[in-house]
Amino acid sequence: MSESAAIRMAVSTVIFALRPGSDGVPSLWTPFVPRTRDPHLGKWALPGGWLPPAEELETAAARTLAETTGLHPSYLEQLYTFGQLDRSPTGRVISVVYWALVRADEVSAAIPGDNVEWFPADHLPELAFDHNEIVNYALKRLRTKVEYADIAHSFLGETFTISQLRSVHEAVLGHKLDAANFRRSMATSPDLIDTGEVLAGTPHRPPKIFRYKNPKQA
Repeated sequence: MSESAAIRMAVSTVIFALRPGSDGVPSLWTPFVPRTRDPHLGKWALPGGWLPPAEELETAAARTLAETTGLHPSYLEQLYTFGQLDRSPTGRVISVVYWALVRADEVSAAIPGDNVEWFPADHLPELAFDHNEIVNYALKRLRTKVEYADIAHSFLGETFTISQLRSVHEAVLGHKLDAANFRRSMATSPDLIDTGEVLAGTPHRPPKIFRYKNPKQA
């Protein structure tokens, strides 16, 4: 076998979603599927699979994601390519990794399966191959990009309150933010538009409802 023939291409996807904890406060979670064969039989791994010769990268990422988790995220973007020589004991494997940011309605619409397990993004088990390293890289990228409109928008609906937006930032960053400072910062943001509506059914002064001006659509 030639040196080039020994190289195999794969796609994997890191998925992030906001899920409420036992205290009701949303935090960042990511799902994994169990390995069904050696190496690393039974270990949790990122959803993915081999790249067929005639399939585009993003198509393959979306397909394997749907097949393994039932998720069809609106935000799917190429993250990085991992190709260290020793990342697989079976030979040279180059993985093109995507990341998906998933809204709560997209999670609830997914077909539940016994082979999918969600874990807090900051408290992962020992994963197969170099998948811990991959998730940590994705998490670092997410935290540096959370200020961009398309990132936070991907976790929210079309409209939201400032408090809901702050909860996204807090879940991604992993710590609390000062509510007053965050509100002042968002008040001067050119990305946010006041819809003129308020959230009904609240016990106090109803909060204003906003939307993003021109969110990126993945």
